[in-house]
Amino acid sequence: MSKYSNVAHYQDFNELLEIMKNSNNNYDTRKIQKAYNLAEAAHGDQRRVSGIPYILHPTSVACIVAGFGMDSDSIIAALLHDVVEDTEYTLDYVRKEFGRDVANIVDGVTKISKIKLYSREEQQAENVRKMLIAMSNDIRVIIVKLADRLHNMRTIECMPEQKRRDKSRENMEVFAPIAHRLGMTAVKEELEDLSLQYLDPIGYKEIEDALSLRETERERFIERKKKEIVKAAKLPHSNLMVYGRVKSINSIYRKTYMRNKSIDEIYDIFALRIIVDTVQECYNLLGVIHDLYNPIPNRFKDYISTPKPNMYQSLHTTVIDKDGITFEVQIRTWEMHSTAENGIAAHWKYKLGFTRIVNSKKARELDENINRIKDILRAQIDADDSTDIIRNIRNDFDQHEVYVFSPKGDVFSLPEGSTVIDLAYLIHTEVGNHMVGAKVDQRIVPIDYKVKTGEICEILTQKDSHPRRDWLDICKTSSARSKIRQWFKREKRDENIVEGKMMIERELKRSNISLDNEQLEELLQFMLKKNKFNTVEDLYASVGYGGIQLWKVMPRIREEYNTKFKPEEDETPIIKQPVQARKRRITSGVTVEGMEDCLIKFSHCCNPLPGDEIIGYITRGFGVSIHKRSCSNIPVDISTAEEPERYVNVRWNDEVQDSFRTTLDIICTDRTGLLADVTIALSSMHIFIYNLITRQIGGGRALITATIDVNNRAHLETIVKRLISIKDVEDVKRY
Repeated sequence: MSKYSNVAHYQDFNELLEIMKNSNNNYDTRKIQKAYNLAEAAHGDQRRVSGIPYILHPTSVACIVAGFGMDSDSIIAALLHDVVEDTEYTLDYVRKEFGRDVANIVDGVTKISKIKLYSREEQQAENVRKMLIAMSNDIRVIIVKLADRLHNMRTIECMPEQKRRDKSRENMEVFAPIAHRLGMTAVKEELEDLSLQYLDPIGYKEIEDALSLRETERERFIERKKKEIVKAAKLPHSNLMVYGRVKSINSIYRKTYMRNKSIDEIYDIFALRIIVDTVQECYNLLGVIHDLYNPIPNRFKDYISTPKPNMYQSLHTTVIDKDGITFEVQIRTWEMHSTAENGIAAHWKYKLGFTRIVNSKKARELDENINRIKDILRAQIDADDSTDIIRNIRNDFDQHEVYVFSPKGDVFSLPEGSTVIDLAYLIHTEVGNHMVGAKVDQRIVPIDYKVKTGEICEILTQKDSHPRRDWLDICKTSSARSKIRQWFKREKRDENIVEGKMMIERELKRSNISLDNEQLEELLQFMLKKNKFNTVEDLYASVGYGGIQLWKVMPRIREEYNTKFKPEEDETPIIKQPVQARKRRITSGVTVEGMEDCLIKFSHCCNPLPGDEIIGYITRGFGVSIHKRSCSNIPVDISTAEEPERYVNVRWNDEVQDSFRTTLDIICTDRTGLLADVTIALSSMHIFIYNLITRQIGGGRALITATIDVNNRAHLETIVKRLISIKDVEDVKRY
């Protein structure tokens, strides 16, 4: 049975009052009661999809927020978070009645619903951007949003299957990584487990059943070890708590399915967690544990002296008992335990002065962590291309981090795979802007060197030095990329305008599009409006410094050209033939069943090629989007989709003249000249190359990602065979 099955799905206002009563916080009960009365009146007879009165959703979210230990304004915002979006009450009314902070939190949590965007991906990205802007001013926005999403996932079984999968994917990509970075482990793990349940129900069930089979045996083992440790610790029982922690199903899933391990090969599938009063007792108990059981080498981690970036602190050690059973032990104080479960939310009371004794060091650490998170958030906000936001969150809030030291002993944490460029910009923007090189453990390293845990890194700078454009392809973090782009945006505007215009004209020429300057500016007007640029020079500059990635917007530019400027074809027949019935119009090599003169666009999520089985999806305002039938965004059973009537049958024409963009992953043994051999092979086949990106993947191997033009699947197979024939190329996969 799932460990979340006992969580109450719906809680009413009386339960909220009880949670507040049992906490140590000083709540403004009168103001909270007023907010509830407004929410109850506003939602009236509204009901959830399940038929439950709607008011129980905001009260349940408020209960979750109160359980985090948040303040009165957070609870009020939780009660009112759907009022502005779903009822007649306005944000101005909320601001007038409950104050600016509450209104700002409510506004940050509310989705964008009135802005016309080009795709579902852009809608999602803009909703996230709006939330990040609000978060960068007040972290309470995301805490309320996480509570809202958590309750929605607990009650999502009534929603259509595709809706459940979409929300689950969004959790994995956005909300779980943010919860992790905020240190809210309990929220992160529950969101991931509930999402996995809908993304891979079979895998989830297999792991859940395996854990259930071992449950009785595990409980006996934990009880036996608890008695041994309590006896050896010689601490008063009231000051010592020992209990078992089972690893989240999603964490087990990642290790078993993604690393090809069996469940018996995972050491930390469950752990003994020991909680004491002081740090000194933590280290004393570590000695006791190592006396009782044999520690496994290289499996000890001290997160107390070196906390994780999300403020997590604990001692981890893996030991083996006399029966040969391996298990993990985690030792922490009660305060560390509270932080480990609820992260920033657990320490919000320090920020707001809820307690009489304010730990100034803890408050300072909280401020520093919030500021680090805000720096990451601002990097997303400044991105010109909104669809990069989701990818950047995955990179910058990644669960795996490395810890490096400065020559003075300062500790810096970065996402795994970060380079010395990322470190330079993490230290300070000016350090990055004037960087000329780096030393790692006293030796000079190349500019693309990836830092590793425990290394001592020194950044070398010169006053007259500045960033290079190729750094954008080298660095890992969006924060570093944003700062590099900002430098080029600020210092090289004229150069960016020239470069950007040349890049656009070059792409148009490749698409056989010829326009004069006046027509070009008219063609690009939709991009000015979409990106809120004042002049076409602003657009050119953004393309020039990399703010807008041209390959992403060229399909939309071509569509705009076809609509506004493409010359009409001469329909006068050269030879008179008998009048025939009018045929369906053929666009981009695809025929849409039952439609004429419709706009066609090929989706970038799966990049279909002639020969692939395809299906069409009618978008709002932008014609029919063509997907591979096996695309992850297309439901297996169309009848279960939220709007099945928007899916249409499509087919490839017999002769397709267009070329299509596709991406290949080329896995190979790393060696000098390999990239050159791949480039020569593609060029010899007259293949147009959009970009080539290479990176090391460990074990002396490299991955080359190539985005190219192909005609169809048969053409692609020819290209793959040619690439496979290159020395040291091991495999080629279509992305």
